Amino acid sequence: MVFLNYNRGERMFTMNISRIVTGVASENCYFVQKNDQLLIIDPGAEPERILDKIDSLAAEPIAILLTHAHFDHIGALDAIRQAYDIPTYLSMIEKDWPMSTELNGSQFFHFDITAAQPDQLIPEETDQLTIGEFQIDIRRTPGHSPGSLSYIFTDDKVVISGDALFRESIGRTDLHGGDQATLLTSIRQQLLTLPDDYHIYPGHGMSTTIAHEKEHNIFFMA
Repeated sequence: MVFLNYNRGERMFTMNISRIVTGVASENCYFVQKNDQLLIIDPGAEPERILDKIDSLAAEPIAILLTHAHFDHIGALDAIRQAYDIPTYLSMIEKDWPMSTELNGSQFFHFDITAAQPDQLIPEETDQLTIGEFQIDIRRTPGHSPGSLSYIFTDDKVVISGDALFRESIGRTDLHGGDQATLLTSIRQQLLTLPDDYHIYPGHGMSTTIAHEKEHNIFFMA
């Protein structure tokens, strides 16, 4: 778990980031906590473990954010929504993906994983969300999927990058709507332009920093 502290006016905010690795794809489900409020990001599978983790954090879940709608990021979505009756945010571009095994990729791997359509569809022109105590900047990082979003917590220098940028790698582009040239452009323009000390929390694998990826990621090394 990572703890980040900062002041906004006269109030002290503490943001904690933790994760559990879920499902056959070893997907990172993130829990972003600020004081007594909690965001769940990409609840991929194993809802019982996710619910247990939420209970252990002693914070109120207020929303679910999806970086994109591939099956390995939505497999536990319905169970978490039903347990807490909270809104789910997803790019408008992928509004039909949770319900389609073809679009969400589960058919490609011979699974049958679907979820109900999220109730908060993010328009293409939206570049910021305010959810409870959280101020979130949105950067569009298509290429792994057409509607992929990266969520940036600027006060904390944190990026939840989904399957766009990984530690020393990038997301796959062989699923529906994927395109490597688009992905590389997205990362260069939307993520690598962030300050070097920003921390990246990807959809799979370990966290990294912008500085590390500039120096060690073979896709972007000068």
